[in-house]
Amino acid sequence: MFDFSVSATDGAARAGTLRLPNGTVDTPVFMPVGTQATVKTVSPDELRDLDAQIILANTYHLYLRPGHEEVEAMGGVGKFQGWRGPVLTDSGGFQVFSLAATSRIAEEGVTFQSHLDGSRHLFTPERVMEIQRALGADVIMAFDQCPPGGADSSLAREAMERTLRWLERCKTRFGELRAGPAPEQTLFPIVQGGIHPELRVASARATLAAGLWDGIAVGGLSVGEPKPALYGMLEVLEPELPPGLPRYLMGVGYPDDLLEAIGRGVDMFDCVAPTRNGRNGTAWVTGEGQVNVKAARHRRDPGPLDPDCDCYTCRSYSRAYLRHLCVADEMLGLRLLSIHNLHFLVGLARRARAAILAGDFASWSREWLERFRAGRRTAIPA
Repeated sequence: MFDFSVSATDGAARAGTLRLPNGTVDTPVFMPVGTQATVKTVSPDELRDLDAQIILANTYHLYLRPGHEEVEAMGGVGKFQGWRGPVLTDSGGFQVFSLAATSRIAEEGVTFQSHLDGSRHLFTPERVMEIQRALGADVIMAFDQCPPGGADSSLAREAMERTLRWLERCKTRFGELRAGPAPEQTLFPIVQGGIHPELRVASARATLAAGLWDGIAVGGLSVGEPKPALYGMLEVLEPELPPGLPRYLMGVGYPDDLLEAIGRGVDMFDCVAPTRNGRNGTAWVTGEGQVNVKAARHRRDPGPLDPDCDCYTCRSYSRAYLRHLCVADEMLGLRLLSIHNLHFLVGLARRARAAILAGDFASWSREWLERFRAGRRTAIPA
C-alpha cells in the first residue's frame, strides 16, 4: 500500500502506478471532484463507465454537512457514496481561505463562518487531521495556507512559512491517529510559495526535509495567476521533487493545463471545471476547444458533440438535442455534458499515459495542443 513506481518517462512526463488501500491508480490521472460526496449530477456507476480511477471529496463541505461523524458512522466517504475505489480528501484550506471576508487567520488555525448558517468554526491542523481521519479517504491532505493569486513575496512567504509550521502539527496528529484502528491512510504535504521561484524551491526543500512522504502536492496555483507563471513554477519545482513520489497539482484540470503540467512532471490532477462547465452549457471538443452548446448554430446539427469521443453522450445524442436540453434548462442536458467533460479529461490523461509509454508524448501533446488551441481561436460565436 502507498507504493508508487514509474514505468516510463518522456522528458519530464512520467507514466506511473500508485497503489492505495482501495485500488490501483495509473498515472497521469485526472480525479473527478465530488465536493459533497457526489460528483455533481453523475453517479458512481457512470464514473466507473468513463474509467475514473480515484475521486476527490471536500473536507470543509462534509464537515458542515452531513458532518464527519455521520460519514464515519456509515463506513467512510467511499462507502457512504457507493464508490468502490480510492478517494482523496482535500484539507478544506482553499475553501476557508476563500471566505476571506468572514475568516480570521492566526497561528492556531483559521476561524471561519459557515456559508450555510453563519455559524463560526475553527480549523486547526490537528482538527483537520481528525476530520479527514473520520472521512476515511486513502489520501488526505495537510492543512495549508493558500495565498491569493499574484500575492506579493511578503504575503506568499508568510503563507509558505505558516504552511510548514502547520505541516509539523499535521504530521504529529496524523501519526497519533494512524496508530489507532483502520482506515489505512497516507498524508500528502503541500508545497506553497505563490509565483515566486525562490519561495517554491525553499518550500519544496523544507517540506521534503520534514518527513518521509508517500506523495507531494503543489498548491496555490491556478488561483488567478497568468498561465505562463503556473507553468514556470512547475518547471522550477520539477528537479526539486523526488522521482519516486507522485506529484499532485491541486485544482488544475483544463485540458491544455493538464497536458502542459504532465509535460512538466505532474502525475495527479483535480478540478471542478468539467461538471461546472457542463452545468453552464459548455463542453470541450477536440478540434474546437470549449464549445457553447446553447449556440444557435447547433439547432439543427445532427452530429455528435465530439466526433472523436466515444463517451455515452457522444455515442447517443446529437448536438441539436443537447442544445435543446440546455436551452430548456433540463437536468438531463447538464448531466450529459458533465459526463462528456469528465470522459474528455479522464481520457486525455489516459491517452497521455499511453503516449509516454510509447515514447512519443512530446510530439503527441504538441500536436494535440495545437489542434485544441486552434479550434479555440477560430470558434464560431453564438
